[in-house]
Amino acid sequence: MSLPKVNLYPEFNVQRLSHIILNVSDIEKSKEFYSNVLGFQITDQTRKEVYLRCMEERGHHSLILKSSNIPSCETIGFKVYSEKDLDIAELYFKKKGKKILWIDRPYQRRTLLTFDNLGVPIEFYYQMEKLPSIHQQYSLYKGSKPLRIDHVNLFSTNVGHSVSFYNDFGFRITEYTEDKTTHQLWAAWMQRKGGVHDIAFTNGKGPRLHHFALWVSNPLNIIDLLDLMSTSGYLENIERGPGRHGISNAFFLYVLDPDGHRVEIYCSDYQTLDTDHEPIHWDLHDPQRQTLWGAPAPKSWFENGTIFNDVPIKDPSLLAKPIVAP
Repeated sequence: MSLPKVNLYPEFNVQRLSHIILNVSDIEKSKEFYSNVLGFQITDQTRKEVYLRCMEERGHHSLILKSSNIPSCETIGFKVYSEKDLDIAELYFKKKGKKILWIDRPYQRRTLLTFDNLGVPIEFYYQMEKLPSIHQQYSLYKGSKPLRIDHVNLFSTNVGHSVSFYNDFGFRITEYTEDKTTHQLWAAWMQRKGGVHDIAFTNGKGPRLHHFALWVSNPLNIIDLLDLMSTSGYLENIERGPGRHGISNAFFLYVLDPDGHRVEIYCSDYQTLDTDHEPIHWDLHDPQRQTLWGAPAPKSWFENGTIFNDVPIKDPSLLAKPIVAP
């Protein structure tokens, strides 16, 4: 199949994935999980909201938890290169026929909210309140010792269409999975920051959030988290791993928060800084695609995900099935 031509000079520039907002059913349980189990630092909290960041992050938050009757994902946030990029982005998405809203987001300055081709809410900002560096305050490290938010993965009803939408404003494919029968994209990984991905798309009922990922420094952080979760009441929240992905080469673990939102703990992928980086192709039924060591993912990993607020879920256009653990 032919991939879209790389757009090295988009109309506006996205720097990286910045943050995610999750609606949770019990704010205290979620705060406990994300701060004391996964290891986020709390930067602010009210009765109904908690703001958190990881150890290397200088921005005020990379995760916002909001109390809600319905667990869901409210939005995914991206940082742009400059203030001017926000104004250009407004015109860009208006030309695409997308709804545009300038919103008030605490600790962020001008913030532009719009929607992607499947209706996923995405927001863009340039300036967020900066906090003092804590990456050398080792007494604060706990849980998985997360350093930063790395990426999100979304279930898409048409991966090819999602790739085209994000490719048009500068996201670049690093790896992809093809169904050899139909020659259609089954999954794709796209980046802006020079890693394997800031956003990825997996074929499935959607749009839904499949997971968001936290970067840790080494696999031992993942092993330590497994020991902690298995002895502190969170054994059933361990879904998949540890293992090493074929795609991305990352060492991984997937866990579920108290509402079932999936979080990947992740390290050891590779740089993709070169503008002529050639995407790596994987066949859907390659046993080393999911896990380099050959272990397939459980059924839940392909079926369960987090809804977006008020966004209807549809069946995927591609019916091809991956290898699933028995």
